[in-house]
Amino acid sequence: MRVLTGDLALPGLRRGGSLTKSSALPLSAGFSLLLPAYTGLLLAGVSTLLCPLPFLTVTPAFILSSQFSHAAVLIPPLLFFAGNPGLFKGQMQVPNRSLVLLMIATAFSVIWFAESWKYGIEYQGRHYTHAICGLNGIWLAALWIMLASRWHRDSFAGNLLLHWLLFAWLGWYAFPYLGELP
Repeated sequence: MRVLTGDLALPGLRRGGSLTKSSALPLSAGFSLLLPAYTGLLLAGVSTLLCPLPFLTVTPAFILSSQFSHAAVLIPPLLFFAGNPGLFKGQMQVPNRSLVLLMIATAFSVIWFAESWKYGIEYQGRHYTHAICGLNGIWLAALWIMLASRWHRDSFAGNLLLHWLLFAWLGWYAFPYLGELP
């Protein structure tokens, strides 16, 4: 059931403002994406294996003034909510757009590492660059395996887990900053 508040439709809310059971889990999952986004962007302040400064959050953090740069950790949860409205209705089938997103992200990840490899070696070092590339490969392999296992098996939990992992990767490890920091 949707409740309209002004021009904004809030999925999963009943009249009176309480959450429906089908929307509480995706809402919690989305907000929990703040932790990997924080870890990837702010934990160390420099490129480390735990804090690789992913493109999705580091670029907006660079653009925003220093007092608002922490707000960049909101991007993965917001994209999770915007990109998965069916989860708030208990959607069990993985949407086709998730396959397209993972295909595009995989292709761009290969391009990202090919183009930034020499800067990673120069500024972060050989060990870090190899390790962060390997970790991204593990993330991508896990995402593809999860997607393949969920494609013809409809399950709300599987759909939610796949999307949580996808947006956790995008907000924590995908497209790590390789090169000299500004």
